[in-house]
Amino acid sequence: MIMKNNYCIIMAGGVGSRFWPVSRNNRPKQFLDFFGTGRSLLQMTFDRFKHVVPTENILIVSNVLYRDLILEQLPDIKSHQILLEPNRRNTAPCIAYAINRIKAMTDTANIIVAPSDHLIMKETDFLLTIQQGIEFIEKHDNLLTLGVKPSRAETGYGYIQIDEGDSKLRRVKTFTEKPNPELAQIFYETGEFFWNSGIFLWNLQTIDKAFRSLLPEVANIFAEGKDFYNTPQEQEFIDRIYQSCPNVSIDYGVMEKANNVFVLCSDFGWTDLGTWGSLYEMSAKDEAQNVTLKCKSLFYDSKNNIITLPQGKLAVVQGLEGFIVAEAENVLLICPIEKEQSIRQFVNDAGINFDEKYI
Repeated sequence: MIMKNNYCIIMAGGVGSRFWPVSRNNRPKQFLDFFGTGRSLLQMTFDRFKHVVPTENILIVSNVLYRDLILEQLPDIKSHQILLEPNRRNTAPCIAYAINRIKAMTDTANIIVAPSDHLIMKETDFLLTIQQGIEFIEKHDNLLTLGVKPSRAETGYGYIQIDEGDSKLRRVKTFTEKPNPELAQIFYETGEFFWNSGIFLWNLQTIDKAFRSLLPEVANIFAEGKDFYNTPQEQEFIDRIYQSCPNVSIDYGVMEKANNVFVLCSDFGWTDLGTWGSLYEMSAKDEAQNVTLKCKSLFYDSKNNIITLPQGKLAVVQGLEGFIVAEAENVLLICPIEKEQSIRQFVNDAGINFDEKYI
């Protein structure tokens, strides 16, 4: 149910370098349609939340470079709903900015915070979970995160250890960042750990108090602008103070330090599309476990590959196993999936050795 005091903050400022060469500085992964559905990841995220949040209460926080791209992809929003960061300072300043904007508009708000680049396979289950979360934060001064039941011993996600009980709503015991394979297997087998989805819910008063208590250096910077939010002077103020913000995540700065954090244990087909490997895992595969996106392909003696070329192209592949083959614009990438952590280095080297047009 849509309520007028529901707000949503969509974080859309990342560069998505691990999806290079498809994701570029001028059009990062959140603006891309990976599956040929006609909707980008950002558009799908917006579509999802407008079922529970009034369109005018959805705020997009992104880098100043992407303002026109956001307006192009989300014609239902107004330009003042886009909060423009002049520098990238991680998720805590991004959220603090949006919280202060909301605080300048209202005294009471139920707030959802979500990344723009996640996939949700079970949309109905997700919306029911969100509604349950809103009902909880409306009545309790707690910070809430959505935990996703693990389907495998994944090393690429953060984990949440839950307290004992039989309710879907549990107090958080510990947060653990990306574990090694042995620890991930233990987490998976115990049943006490859920993936940290990075989707948060809280009411305005609770998160404002948490910032002032746990990240006062961030809270104080944005509090200086209380007379500027929702005025023509807002952007000038943000441009002036943003570089002085510490580079800190909301997880490290607030969630891991607070003593009033709960998790809503969920299972709605969630995937954090962070890497080519994660995209491979959730994509449809042929009998040899090859994935083809957008283009056409013929495989011979090949298995466990992911291929994406511009639409209308054909890939003919023989004797390849476990590789990423990705072409976009002026770059072709051929890299083993198990070595995909090197892609950020490839991006850096391409910029240094050649030209910015390749990144």
